[in-house]
Amino acid sequence: MDPLLYLGRLVVLFLLWIKVKGLDYVIVHQRWIFVCLFLLPLSVIFDVYYYMRVAHFQNVFRACGTSRDSTRVEEGGGGETHMCTGRPGWLTVSLRGGKYKKTNKNIMINMMDILEVDTQVVRVEPLVNMGQITALLNSLGWTLPVLPELDDLTVELDDLTVGGLVMGTGIESSSHIYGLFQHIRVAFELVLADGSLVRCTEEENSDLFHAVPWSCGTLGFLVATEIKIVPARYWVRRQYEPIRGLENICCRFSEASEDKNNTFVEGLQYSLDKVVIMTGSACTISRGSSSTTSHYYHRHTRSIFWELQVHTHTHTHTTKSNFICHMRRIQ
Repeated sequence: MDPLLYLGRLVVLFLLWIKVKGLDYVIVHQRWIFVCLFLLPLSVIFDVYYYMRVAHFQNVFRACGTSRDSTRVEEGGGGETHMCTGRPGWLTVSLRGGKYKKTNKNIMINMMDILEVDTQVVRVEPLVNMGQITALLNSLGWTLPVLPELDDLTVELDDLTVGGLVMGTGIESSSHIYGLFQHIRVAFELVLADGSLVRCTEEENSDLFHAVPWSCGTLGFLVATEIKIVPARYWVRRQYEPIRGLENICCRFSEASEDKNNTFVEGLQYSLDKVVIMTGSACTISRGSSSTTSHYYHRHTRSIFWELQVHTHTHTHTTKSNFICHMRRIQ
């Protein structure tokens, strides 16, 4: 049988099945069909376009030996119009769609490039994600002191951006040494409400410099950030220590955090009094239970798939339970 004819018959049967069952039934109970046939191909196309664009701009800037001027913010509506970034909700970490974007003037700030790398800082635009920074800095032998995970994964694709981590907050297993993500910044460049471009550091416009973190974009549009970088080591030696008892857990976690030989410290809690404390030490030679730095940064990549499956099942079950309880109260 002709393969195209066979494929055509399968498509016809599939469409008839959807018509009989209903599209809502297929999406809710057989969501894998929607994911495999639509979401995955679209995600691949988006990834290819995104990375080709990033690679193109990086090659152009590297060849020219110059950095791009970070002032490409389109003119707002003027007057008393409230403005906000025009980034759509499906590109963000949060599943909540902000209602303020429907009433405010949306300003598109498509600034997603790494501008320059110095021996101590990297200058980036606000939509640069952790995956971009990891790929570029590691190839040059550098890394960020605080590098939040989920940088470029299956579901958090391109979500953790520099702008979000600066305007909001970001934490990682190295924060016991360097603090939060905003504590490794060196300078900000902002476009204020009057249209002026302002650079702020510890010495210059220091009040604005310290007010930007946690401001959630209320002070202006972030157009560039300078962030500290540190030399990257190829290996991370990991240790796992199971602890029982709440008091012992708190004591041991504090001790591990105070030990500066531990580059990374985190805990995995199984119950109120059962925890596994995981420490990692950056090193140049593989010793014992070691992994590459790149693999360590992506240590939660595979497990996030199963975590999402649990979340989806819980959400579906909770929704059905709430509906049944609501119907019983009505009756």
